[in-house]
Amino acid sequence: MTDLSALPANLPGPLDDGDCDHLPGARVPSVPLPTTAGNWVDLAGLPGRTVLYVYPRTGRPDEPLPGGWDLIPGARGCTPQSCAFRDHHAELQAAGARVFGLSTQDTAYQREAAGRLHLPFPLLSDAELRFAAALRLPTFEVEGHTLLRRVTLMLREGVVEHVFYPVFPPDRNAADVLAWLAAHPA
Repeated sequence: MTDLSALPANLPGPLDDGDCDHLPGARVPSVPLPTTAGNWVDLAGLPGRTVLYVYPRTGRPDEPLPGGWDLIPGARGCTPQSCAFRDHHAELQAAGARVFGLSTQDTAYQREAAGRLHLPFPLLSDAELRFAAALRLPTFEVEGHTLLRRVTLMLREGVVEHVFYPVFPPDRNAADVLAWLAAHPA
């Protein structure tokens, strides 16, 4: 099986295609999303700063990755990205930001990943793509599934304050967010 915690050396990086250019300054849509903590979160109504890292899908060690997964620019790296946000979680909180991960996987699938990876923050499920459609997040298709392209949004009081896109390499994203927060204190 594939080691999900490691990034292949020859992983193709995504290009900035402009698909997130509309996001800075956008109002976050009011779309309550189920969480791995067993509750619902409406990102539009959260006070303060929120880091929302959007990722395609978390793999499982007992299942093969979709065919050609490593060849899709920006697809691989959800586990390393989530683990980096886990490892920097206390620093992100100290910088005044809460953290959520978001994918189209259902909450039960995400709950397994959150437990296995020991994530100290909830994952949000947008299985019906309602949030993604309302915010016009970029997507791609794999094996009949619509997945979200990797993007990290800095939200403040229900507005997109900053966008990290494309995100590459994904395991460096949490450190990049911390550096941005240090340069832009609340």
